[in-house]
Amino acid sequence: MKPLFVKGPSIGARLLILSLLALVLIFAGQRFGWVKDLQANLSIVATPFYWVSDIPTKISEWGDENIRSRKTLISDNERLSAESLLLKAQVQKLASLEAENVRLRELLNSSAILDDSVLVAEMVGVSPDPLHHQIIVNKGKKDGLYVGQPVIDALGLMGQIIEVGPLQSRVLLITDAAHALPVQINRNGVRSVAEGVGLFHEVILQHVAATTDIKVGDLLVSSGLGQRFPVGYPVAVVTEVTIDPGQAFAIVKAKPSAALNRSRHVLLVFSNRLEGSEAVEPE
Repeated sequence: MKPLFVKGPSIGARLLILSLLALVLIFAGQRFGWVKDLQANLSIVATPFYWVSDIPTKISEWGDENIRSRKTLISDNERLSAESLLLKAQVQKLASLEAENVRLRELLNSSAILDDSVLVAEMVGVSPDPLHHQIIVNKGKKDGLYVGQPVIDALGLMGQIIEVGPLQSRVLLITDAAHALPVQINRNGVRSVAEGVGLFHEVILQHVAATTDIKVGDLLVSSGLGQRFPVGYPVAVVTEVTIDPGQAFAIVKAKPSAALNRSRHVLLVFSNRLEGSEAVEPE
């Protein structure tokens, strides 16, 4: 009876034979060019085997990219939504900072053409009473502020300080119904008084004779009379001149030059303190 299994060469003999074969192939590859061609052809034959062996890896990668749990997708969506909101908030803040920088540059350009020294202040509050046009700035007695000190922005005269505290001060705007300001027409020097009527966009000129040389578009500037405001600050631009033949005086309305309800930063003007101004010396 023949045995079922025929015992072949030992593992050591097989390893020795394979090693000798490898050496022969290496030697033949260095000596004969046809061996290199044979290797190239064999590599083409072996390519499908490489593809087949790489299939599990490709399937795993595809699964990681396309098969994700619902929980993971919800989590990623929430995270991206939060990041989107954060980025939008940052963009809004950047827009606000950019606008604030523009306003500050305008203030600096305005202060550069003034002969008086100035101090930049920030508005920190407004009067809750709509009948009173007053604001509060973050400068006070320690900064040398005084009652009657002119307050301007980049466009024109805003008002004057009426109350000085240690750290904050109150400013009365030129549109307040209790405020009156001596002005003159920049074109011809004609003097008048601009009074507030409780509207941010309007002041009126009282007792302007019907024959006065004044017209729409004229710039009104501070005249310096009254020893409170220096000469030459823009106050308002005439928007309406109504002359009634039966009346001795014309009705003149003007729009303030300053952005009274929009300015956040203002300039406090330290002009020569005229007699009659209540000075508050710094500590």
